[in-house]
Amino acid sequence: MMMPRLLAVILAALLITPAAATDAELAKIARASGTPDIPGLKMVWLAPWGDVRSAHPWRNIIVHQTEGPAGSARGGAVEQSKNPRRRGVTVWVETDGTVYWAVAENLVPTHGDGANRNDNKYIDNRPTYRQVVRDNSIGVEFAGNYPDVATGPTEAQVAAWKILVKVLRARYDIPLDHVYAHNWIDYKDARYCEGCWLATLARTWGE
Repeated sequence: MMMPRLLAVILAALLITPAAATDAELAKIARASGTPDIPGLKMVWLAPWGDVRSAHPWRNIIVHQTEGPAGSARGGAVEQSKNPRRRGVTVWVETDGTVYWAVAENLVPTHGDGANRNDNKYIDNRPTYRQVVRDNSIGVEFAGNYPDVATGPTEAQVAAWKILVKVLRARYDIPLDHVYAHNWIDYKDARYCEGCWLATLARTWGE
């Protein structure tokens, strides 16, 4: 069943500590260029970081989940790197926690549906409606909710996310309350809430 698995993942996440770096060390690494080693993350760099001052001015993070099997993050990331502006995201996370940085950070992939949600179902949509869009939001895609779209993230994905979200926020100076689930800002698949557990975890972990 979905709920016991999700509860187990969340409880495990609360006990997970990064395999290395302090927040200050992560913040320093997050401002680097090239393909830095990020403690606690297995990173596959399909596109290296440049000078952060030349990156696109990202102001939000949108958490996506793809209806694909284990292994689909790698395939999606490779295709994204070949065609950065195709429908997809900059960062992909595999079920085993491997993070693929697929697109140069000054390019804008096509993701999101224009922040068309305005029903306040999950969050107050007044600051998001038509405002949290692909042009100001870096996307992170988590693979693995196939064949059951309601399947939650794996423990390895949650562990990677706990570090990755800190790195993204530190690199682009993104406030904690600017981490959004895709379902919070767009009308998506009614069978599940896309990205909601992961975005909620990020906000629960705090600064």
